[in-house]
Amino acid sequence: MADAKRISTAGRPSLSHHPFVALSSDGLPPGPETLPPDIEPSPKPVRKLRGRVDILRVKSGRGGKTVTVVKNFVGIGLPEKEQLAKAMQRACSTGGTVKAGQIEIQGDKRAEVARILAAANFQLVFAGG
Repeated sequence: MADAKRISTAGRPSLSHHPFVALSSDGLPPGPETLPPDIEPSPKPVRKLRGRVDILRVKSGRGGKTVTVVKNFVGIGLPEKEQLAKAMQRACSTGGTVKAGQIEIQGDKRAEVARILAAANFQLVFAGG
């Protein structure tokens, strides 16, 4: 009974019909053979640094607990700081927060934090002990 509903495709044109086949390029100016040297894409895109950030290890005023603090962000807003903080928390498997424009990650996680910030094109400066 399922065969009765099938439609035969024998003798019909193929389904590879292209709607733009009938268009022509008559009357259009010829394109350049190659791109001018100032427009050709460079082999490696230049990655611009986004500014300097300080990475500190802080213990004072925290009940003896060590916290990694990232501060001195220039030109980025709170949503991007929160996004960076989430990425750092996942990479370090610890908690953290954004307070007063600074990112605080629990524990001495300077290496992991530096890796994430370097991938985001920040210039890193390690400060503190």
